[in-house]
Amino acid sequence: MTRPPTRHPAGRAPLARSGAALAVVLLLAAGCADPRGGSLGPAPTAASPATTAPTGPTPPPNPADTGPPPATPTTRTAPPSTGATPRPQNLTIELWYVRDGRITPTRRTRPATPATSRLALTELAAGPTTAEAATGMSTLLPAGVEVTRIADGVATLPPLPAGSAATRRLREAQVVYTLTQFPTVRRVRFGTGDPVDRADYADLLPAIVVTSPVVGQRVTSPVTVSGTADVFEATVNVRILDAAGRELATTFTTATCGTGCRGDYRVGVRYRLTREQRGTVEVYEVSPADGSRTKVVAVPVTLAAASR
Repeated sequence: MTRPPTRHPAGRAPLARSGAALAVVLLLAAGCADPRGGSLGPAPTAASPATTAPTGPTPPPNPADTGPPPATPTTRTAPPSTGATPRPQNLTIELWYVRDGRITPTRRTRPATPATSRLALTELAAGPTTAEAATGMSTLLPAGVEVTRIADGVATLPPLPAGSAATRRLREAQVVYTLTQFPTVRRVRFGTGDPVDRADYADLLPAIVVTSPVVGQRVTSPVTVSGTADVFEATVNVRILDAAGRELATTFTTATCGTGCRGDYRVGVRYRLTREQRGTVEVYEVSPADGSRTKVVAVPVTLAAASR
């Protein structure tokens, strides 16, 4: 008697073939499980031409740009019909001038440029403003000094003009402290000498450095006063004087290090004033011997009126 052929239900493959197919489907659905444990991620899918664009390698940074990278640059796209173009952003740079045989900082705000090292050295050579010069600031850097190369965090310059040992070190300190504010410059080489950094000129800093506010700045209450200091027990004192020299407010803070080491400090000072006028921010140490104000740094500013 002949047995009729085996029939499978409609749409069902033989067990051997259906088992293999099912394994492939499960493998893809499970995200391509790694036999060593873990996951290889989702199964690849075909890229959609409408949503995927080819990408190339990110271009390396320009070694001639010593300026700080912009913090999340904002791009404003104007409607095509207006023809407007984005305005260039400004760049604030720190300049280190000479005063009383030490170096001291100030700031300039200029239109942004890729050639930040050239901008900084040009401003440094141009010298202080009239208000800054009135406080004793000066520059020892001649015009025309430029960075010739930046590589591996080292900015190379030609040898600076000759002078006495003290003048040469102050001139170099101006350049080193000014250029190393930029993230691409950690050290500076003059001519064929060994690279140097800020630590090589730390002895040329005054006991108290005021980085904010700067000379001539218009300030409002509370005034934020900040900088570095190496003072007794790390105690930094601040007071605000009006145009007549009367004390409007006083406070103190503690630097992160002191009495033989340099630390950072930052403090806000509130004052009251009925009309805008010139004034002075004084930062100083109180002498442990007699309580007098010593190591005073006076910063002439414009005080905005403030009710409290």
